[in-house]
Amino acid sequence: MGYLYQTGQYALLMQKVFVKPDRWRMFWRQFPKELEKLGMESLPIVIIISVFIGAIMTIQTKLNTENPLLPTYSTGLVTRDTLLLEFSSTIMCLILAGKVGSNIASEIGTMRITEQIDAIEIMGVNSANYLILPKITAFVLMMPFLVIFSMAIGLFGGYLVGMFSDIISVADYLLGIQYAFIPYYIFYSIVKSVVFAFIISSVAAYYGYFSYGGALDVGKASTNAVVNSSILILFFNLLITNIMLN
Repeated sequence: MGYLYQTGQYALLMQKVFVKPDRWRMFWRQFPKELEKLGMESLPIVIIISVFIGAIMTIQTKLNTENPLLPTYSTGLVTRDTLLLEFSSTIMCLILAGKVGSNIASEIGTMRITEQIDAIEIMGVNSANYLILPKITAFVLMMPFLVIFSMAIGLFGGYLVGMFSDIISVADYLLGIQYAFIPYYIFYSIVKSVVFAFIISSVAAYYGYFSYGGALDVGKASTNAVVNSSILILFFNLLITNIMLN
């Protein structure tokens, strides 16, 4: 019953969020700030993780496919498809759920326990719309760019392995990442990333908005936001994959 209640409460909150803003000027003032905070500030962690995962994936794939029957370009092909299909969309979103989700939940939760949200409501402003809509729209807009950037950086990480080691030649790697390329995989990853970005931002905003008590409860709200976002991402990953790749 608790989950049913939370689902209904979440749906009602989203109904309050997705209405025409009372003042567009206030929305456009917040929107660029959220783009920078949720999107641009996530670039360093995306770059670091993607380049290392791309390199490690290339090394492990090469070392585990040492077979004369396999073509030399298979390492690049496997690395590319793994990055495009799963890592840069699903795994990266699971990582960003920890960073962005906890950020949103703690920020809104702090505003709730310090009664800032109550003050906004008293002034006649739709607090859910004012606080949450810029965050959701900014993160949903930025996520596809982060995913595409992660793909490129991950492939570059594999290229660095070819340049600075003798595990795989650069020519074989470049042939592999170009061989039998399916552009639809990029579209598939972008669709997943948009759905996952909405899940992360909206679920985190829900737990922050309905956190009551003290600082300890804000921490619990952040934890619940990350855990439940991750579970929903895995569920919708299965659902979208079954629909789009079946």
